[in-house]
Amino acid sequence: MVLGLALCSAVAGAQTNFPSQPIKVIVPFPPAGGTDVLTRLVANEVTLKDNKWTFIVDNKPGAGGNIGLDAVAKAKKDGYTVGTGQTANLAINPTLYTKVPFDALKDFAPVVLLASQPLVLVVRADSPIKSVADLKSQSEKKQLGMASAGTGTVGHVGGEMFARRAGIKVMHVPYKGAGPATTDLLGGQTDIYFATPPSVISMIKAGKLRAVAVTSLKRIDVLPNVPTVAESGYPGFVAEDWKAVVAPVDTPPEAIAKINQAMNTALARPEVVARLKDEGSVARGGTPAELGAFLKSEHTRWGAAVRESGAKLD
Repeated sequence: MVLGLALCSAVAGAQTNFPSQPIKVIVPFPPAGGTDVLTRLVANEVTLKDNKWTFIVDNKPGAGGNIGLDAVAKAKKDGYTVGTGQTANLAINPTLYTKVPFDALKDFAPVVLLASQPLVLVVRADSPIKSVADLKSQSEKKQLGMASAGTGTVGHVGGEMFARRAGIKVMHVPYKGAGPATTDLLGGQTDIYFATPPSVISMIKAGKLRAVAVTSLKRIDVLPNVPTVAESGYPGFVAEDWKAVVAPVDTPPEAIAKINQAMNTALARPEVVARLKDEGSVARGGTPAELGAFLKSEHTRWGAAVRESGAKLD
């Protein structure tokens, strides 16, 4: 009995002193990508403002983010390993891939929702498509080629969601990343592209691409004159790329609460909010419980979209 009390006291003390060592944050994508940049922004903000915290970012790319998240799921459940998941690997991949090494809803404990950004529907500057209505009109004349940064990406599945909502047919043309997709759109090999804002904002501002609509419910600050798909005749339409921190399931709630609080504080700082706005993102934050409910709803919504699209990867 005395031994049991001692062990309980030791565990409680460990959580009270959390963190007492660096926390590894696994990013399931290569360095310099959107998920990596956001993770480092928030981790560095926490570390710089409170010397109690040290985060070590560990990039483990591969299989659409599945390899890195699998490492998170199988990590020690002590609060010292977390990971940054996002729409693709937590909501799309479970249905897209024939086999996924983890259960997106059962193998992770939600920590905090970091940020989200809509897709931007872009066309060439000389395209006759100047509105969502024009897009539908053009689709009645010919089948439009829809570029994406890859099969199963948010741009691919979000574009398919829109096509079904609008009652049009598109020809999906997947590329190995945003760069090649943008290049071929500019070259006339495709007609439309649902892109993430950072990958096309410079081209829009340079007048090489035209932004037709964004897929959030509200317009974004970096493109204030670009309407939403929702206000362009499709009420309620939303397709966003979000990023969230998760931990292995059964990680001590006290550790999760402390990481959540530290990251919420960082996300609320004006300089972080402004940095995210500049790239078309919105700082989110919130409680672990709110993230848990959000992940369940997104898993259902995107899973249905993947099934409707017919996309499948081994």
